[in-house]
Amino acid sequence: MVSSPGRTSLRLADSVQYVKGIGPVRAEALGEAGIKTVEDLLYYFPRRYLDRRNTTLVSDLKIGDQATVLARVAGQGIKGTRRRKYFQVTITDDSGTLACVWFHGIEWIERRFRVGDRVAVHGKVEFYRHLQMVHPDFDLLEEDEDPLNTGKIVSLYPGTAGLKAKGLDSRRFRQVIRACWERLASVPDHFPPEFRRRFSLPELAVALKQIHLPDDEEWIKRAIHRLKFDEHFFLQLLMALRRRSLEVLPGRKFPELGPIVGQIYRSLPFQLTDAQVRVMREVRADFKSGRMMNRLLQGDVGSGKTVVALLAAAIVAGEQAQVAVMAPTEILAEQHFRAFKTLAARVDLPLALLTGSTPKVERTAILDALTAGRLLLVVGTHALFQESVDFRDLAFIIVDEQHRFGVVQRGRLMEKGVYPHVLAMTATPIPRTLAITYHGDMDVSLLDEMPGNRGKVTTQMVEPEQQDEIYGYMRSEMGQGRQCFVVYPVIGESVWPETPDGSETGDLKAAKAGFIQLRDRIFPDFKVGYLHGRMKGSEKDAVMEAFQAREVQVLVSTTVIEVGIDVANATVMVVENAERFGLTQLHQLRGRIGRGPGGGHCFLVQRGGGEEAAQRLGIMVRTSDGFEIADEDLKLRGPGELFGVRQHGFEKLRMADLATDGPIIRVARQAAFDVVSDDPNIQKPENREIHRRLVHDYQHMLSNLGVS
Repeated sequence: MVSSPGRTSLRLADSVQYVKGIGPVRAEALGEAGIKTVEDLLYYFPRRYLDRRNTTLVSDLKIGDQATVLARVAGQGIKGTRRRKYFQVTITDDSGTLACVWFHGIEWIERRFRVGDRVAVHGKVEFYRHLQMVHPDFDLLEEDEDPLNTGKIVSLYPGTAGLKAKGLDSRRFRQVIRACWERLASVPDHFPPEFRRRFSLPELAVALKQIHLPDDEEWIKRAIHRLKFDEHFFLQLLMALRRRSLEVLPGRKFPELGPIVGQIYRSLPFQLTDAQVRVMREVRADFKSGRMMNRLLQGDVGSGKTVVALLAAAIVAGEQAQVAVMAPTEILAEQHFRAFKTLAARVDLPLALLTGSTPKVERTAILDALTAGRLLLVVGTHALFQESVDFRDLAFIIVDEQHRFGVVQRGRLMEKGVYPHVLAMTATPIPRTLAITYHGDMDVSLLDEMPGNRGKVTTQMVEPEQQDEIYGYMRSEMGQGRQCFVVYPVIGESVWPETPDGSETGDLKAAKAGFIQLRDRIFPDFKVGYLHGRMKGSEKDAVMEAFQAREVQVLVSTTVIEVGIDVANATVMVVENAERFGLTQLHQLRGRIGRGPGGGHCFLVQRGGGEEAAQRLGIMVRTSDGFEIADEDLKLRGPGELFGVRQHGFEKLRMADLATDGPIIRVARQAAFDVVSDDPNIQKPENREIHRRLVHDYQHMLSNLGVS
C-alpha cells in the first residue's frame, strides 16, 4: 500500500508524488507507466548513458572510431532511389558537419528530428562521399540542460508520450532522482554482509544510486552487475524452492519394463541410438525411485524423442495406469497422435485423440473410457485439463513444447492424477541460460546424437531472381523419385490464419497463389499438394498421407509442417520470405528434409529485410547445430518472443538479459540453491530480508509454481 509521509524523510513505500519536483499531476502520469512508489522510481533504470567527458568535435573525428558528438540539426530528409531509400540528418557543431543515415525505420526516425534541435549521436565514423554515421544511437537534448551535467556521465531514461507531456524527460528524471536521494531514509539490503562479500557485490543502496548518478564507468558496471545478480538470484531461488517441493513428493513406482515395451522395441525398424538408450535409463531410474519424475527431454529435430516418449508411456500403460500426452496446438496433437498410433497399433495399445475439434459423440466416448480406465493413452491439447475430463488413474504426463504452456495450465493437468510423473519434451533447442532459468526446477535429459541413417542437409540463400534454378533442381530431384516442400509464412497459424470476418489473410492468399502457380504453370506434370492450418483435420490427414505415400511430389505448405512430419524421401525445401521466420523456426522446418541417407537441400528465398536479414539468415547456412542457432536467435529476438516470457511471470526482469548473462546466471543459481539447501523455508534470521523480498516481488510466481 502506498503511504503518505508526515515527515521530511522518504521511505521506499511512499507515493512518488512526495518526491520534490513530481506532485500529484506528474505522479498520475508516472503511475500509468507503472511508477507509483519511491521504490518504483529507483527501479526505473536509465536506458543508456551519455559520456560528456569524452565527446568529440566533428573536425576531430577519425574514420573507424566509435565517437559521441554533440551538435545541432542543420537539415534532414529522405534520399536515395525508389528501390533504396534512406533518411539522412545533417548535424553541425562549430567545427564541421556530420551526416547521420538510417536505412530502416524511416517513418519513425523522420518524426524525431527538427531543424535546430540539439542532439547527441553515438556511433562508428565512416566515410562515403562525406563523414557519416550509419544507424547511430541518438538522444534529443533540451535547451536548458543542467550545466552541472557537462563533463559527466549523464543518465538517459526511456520515455513515453504521456511522461514527456508532463515534462518528465531525462533531465527531469535526473533532477527528481537526485532530490529523492537527498531525502531517502534508507534502502534495506536483502543480502547480508557476508553474502555480499562472498560474491563481491556492492550494497544495494550504493548500486541503486550509482545506476542513476554514476561516478564513472566502473561504478556503472558494478551497479549493473549487482542489479542483474539480484534478479537472477530470485528467479533461481524460485526454481530451487520449486525443485525442493517436488523432490519430497512421492511418485508411483514402475520398476519393471513390462511386456508392451519389449513388443514395441522388437517391432522398431531401427536400432536406438546410444543417446536414446541413455535417456531411457534416466527415465527408468525416475520410475524406480519412488519420487515424482519432473524431467525435461531436450533433443534436436529428428533426434528420436517420440520413440523415447512412447517407450516410457508403454512402461506405465503396461501396469494398466493412464498416460496423457499434451501438445500446445491441435496440429501438433494430431501429428503426435499419428506418430504414437503407428507404434501403439503394433501392440494393441488403446489410444485416442482429444482436442477442441473432437466431435461430441466421439468426445463423450473418450471421456467415458478415461473415467472407466479402459483408455490408457490419450493425446490432446488444452482440452485435456478441462473440468469434464476425469482420469481413473493418471500416472504419467508427457508435455510437448512445454514453454508454450503457462505454469497454471500444466498444473491443472497434474491435478487430475496423484503426483503423476511428468516428462516435458522440446524439439526447440534451448540455450543453457534459458534452460536453467525456465526449467531450473527440472532434471534434464539430452538427446545429443542423431540416428545414423540421416544424410547431410545443405542450406543455401537465394535471390528471387534465382527461382528458375531452384525449380530446375526440384525437377531433377523429383525425376529421381524424390519429394519437395515449398513453405510460406503465415502469421498466427496456431490459432486460425484468418481475419475476424472469416476471410483469408494476405499471408494465406500468397501461399494459395504460390500453390496454384506451381501446380498449373511450373510443375503441371507432377502432383502438387497444398496444406495449411485452416483445413479440417480429415483434409490435413488426407494431404499428409498422400505425401507420405509418394502420391504427391511437391507439398506447398505453411508452417504447419514445422514439427512432426517424417518423410525420409523428402530432399528439397524451399522457404519463401525466409527473412520473416525466426532462426529456430527455420531450423525446425529444415529438419523435415534429409531424414533419409540421401541428405537434402534447403533454399532460403530472401525477399526483404536488407543486409541485416541476410546476415541473420547466413547463420543457417553456416551451421546445422540447433543449440548454436538457438543462442543466436535468443540474442536477436530475446526470450520474450522466443519463449513466451509473460506466461511464466518473467516480465519483472528490468535489468537482466537472459541472452548475455550466462556467467552471472550460473553464479546466482549456485547461490540460490545453496541458500535453499541450508535454509529450505528461508526462515533463518540472516535470510529475513531475502524472504521479505521474495514474497513482496514474486508472490504471483510462488503461487503459480505451487510453492508455499
